Amino acid sequence: MANWFECKVRYDKMLETGIQKAVTEPYLVDALSFTEAEARIIEELTPFISGEYTVAAVKRTNITEIFWDETGDKWYNVKTNFITIDEKTAKEKKTSSHILVQASEFKNALDTFMEGMKGTLADFEIATIAETPLMDVFKYNKASDEKTEQK
Repeated sequence: MANWFECKVRYDKMLETGIQKAVTEPYLVDALSFTEAEARIIEELTPFISGEYTVAAVKRTNITEIFWDETGDKWYNVKTNFITIDEKTAKEKKTSSHILVQASEFKNALDTFMEGMKGTLADFEIATIAETPLMDVFKYNKASDEKTEQK
């Protein structure tokens, strides 16, 4: 099971107008610890950012699963309530879960989510779907981990 950490990276970005502006952008990284998350985000972003940058914050997220769609360029957080019946009291119990969905627009996010939930036997309802400010998501890559060990 993946542990997802949100890493906020601060750097000077060249805007389309030609002005350089300090920005802080969030990224999601699959890591085992805060230290590994910081190391992984530095490794992933170093080829793409020129100049100085800092990892401003690292925090654990409540993302339980990610549904990927390589054609999507945005990330949507889908809060889902799984519905179960308590056997003793016979009352409905809702357990919330946050699932991240990659999509190009809201409708695609809903379609990708429903496609991902197709084989689920549990009853569920969608509480919210919201676009996130995430720039990118980096899943665990065994090949990059092996390169680090060889160094």
